[in-house]
Amino acid sequence: MMGPNQKDARPDIRPAAAPRERPGLCLTSMMQVDFGAISHVGKVRKNNEDHYLVARLGRSIEPLATNIPSDILPGQLTEAGYGLVVADGMGGAAAGEVASRVAIGTLVNLVADTAKWGRRIDEAEADALMDRLEGYYKAIHSALIHEAEVNPEISGMGTTLTIAYNVCSDLFVAHVGDSRAYLFRDGQLQRLTRDHTVAQRLADNRQIPQEAVAKHRFRHLLTNVLGGQSGPIQTELQHFQLADQDRLLLCSDGLTDMVDDASITAVLHDVAPPNDAAQKLLDLALEAGGRDNITIVLARYSFPSGSALRGVKP
Repeated sequence: MMGPNQKDARPDIRPAAAPRERPGLCLTSMMQVDFGAISHVGKVRKNNEDHYLVARLGRSIEPLATNIPSDILPGQLTEAGYGLVVADGMGGAAAGEVASRVAIGTLVNLVADTAKWGRRIDEAEADALMDRLEGYYKAIHSALIHEAEVNPEISGMGTTLTIAYNVCSDLFVAHVGDSRAYLFRDGQLQRLTRDHTVAQRLADNRQIPQEAVAKHRFRHLLTNVLGGQSGPIQTELQHFQLADQDRLLLCSDGLTDMVDDASITAVLHDVAPPNDAAQKLLDLALEAGGRDNITIVLARYSFPSGSALRGVKP
């Protein structure tokens, strides 16, 4: 990430949510999620300003004493959601490290205070959940600004924040900045988020071709960042349906600056276990120069066969 004087907090991108198609009955107890996560300082930076989190959020009912038969009342009923988070801080010295850490810590506290649980996600709950996510981002933005006001030595600190949260097959993605979320399905890699940068804005306005963004001199100048400046933020929010064997990748730009989408696709195609794939992607980024901190979080979703869970391609 670049320094705070190179950040522009004006929001500009909010793509429409993906089409929503409701699959058959799905409970989190019916699915399996495997994770791999790794973060590395890289070969150039002195400290790691990236932070990540993989979390299981849930509610449970565990009967401690009853005379109801077990075929009517199971020994334990547990429903859960899974969250992936990547934050890439900026601000110079240790400020970026503080910003990304505070952002995730604030998020955890907000979720603990306000999370609501339901066995199914209907349209109303999906909309309400995305509203809560947007509220979380605004609260984190305010918390970072307040932290910088209290501690002038970290004034100007900011962070990207990319969140993926699923309840069974319902996947919600929230995003600010230039970290990324990708979906790998049926051998194809698709980016779910847009980079909130000056270079991407130029491409959106047809001032430069899209293929020029990756090498453009303004590719790291953010137009939307948590903290950094006191202006408003705009949270990119999307809702998808997961399918059996989908893989989700969240990463900081330390990976995508060094490893192109074709190489990421090849790794995910050839290396199935998330831990091994994450390590392979890190190795490629380091071999290419490792000019920034590198953070990779991977999840693989498995649904029971015959459950008719074949989500809609985003």
